Amino acid sequence: MSSLLKVSSLTKKYGNVTALNNLNFELESGHITGLLGPNGSGKTTLIKIICGLLQPTLGSVTVKDHPIGEESKKVISYLPDTTYLGRSASVRETINFFCDFYKDFDADRAYDMLSSLGINPNSRLRTLSKGNREKVQLILVMSRRADLYVLDEPIAGVDPAARDYILNTIITNYDENASILISTHLISDIENILDEVIFLKQGDIVRFCGVDEIRSNEGKSVDSLFREVFKC
Repeated sequence: MSSLLKVSSLTKKYGNVTALNNLNFELESGHITGLLGPNGSGKTTLIKIICGLLQPTLGSVTVKDHPIGEESKKVISYLPDTTYLGRSASVRETINFFCDFYKDFDADRAYDMLSSLGINPNSRLRTLSKGNREKVQLILVMSRRADLYVLDEPIAGVDPAARDYILNTIITNYDENASILISTHLISDIENILDEVIFLKQGDIVRFCGVDEIRSNEGKSVDSLFREVFKC
């Protein structure tokens, strides 16, 4: 597999505070990677740099050999950890907006997922529960035919009964040559879909390895190893 995302000597500082410290790693196509760490470890900062929302202090990030910018944004589908959709629009109007804005948006895929979740596309976003608004936002992100999906806490606001469906939605609605970078605190809920994990601690990568390697070499689940590495 070819390298899809390359992070080189990446450092981000906020004044005297170092949020990311000289990160170096690559993600290949066709992988689902968990970006895991406690609050304040730098996960969202890293995600925002990859998506072009923050500028690094030092170092670089490339996606398909393109620096972060117009070309990289064409192939990244990003789910932030906060809701950004206008509440006055209907779900259908929002889908139409995404169709106009993204050439790779698949409206049929979006409507199929809405139907599976029992969400009426004619509903106004303001009438939906917080959980259903988050589901709509995830559906919009996964309905793009992107090369890299960057998901920041995609199941944090979803009820436990819907999490399995949401995770199945994630893994069945992206092309096999695409990759997913997913950040979450709900490790036990997602570890079965992960190929590899990055443990981020106070801006440093302390572990980057395959999930099978953890199970075979450590004899532990990802969740158990995470608790050991990051225990208070």
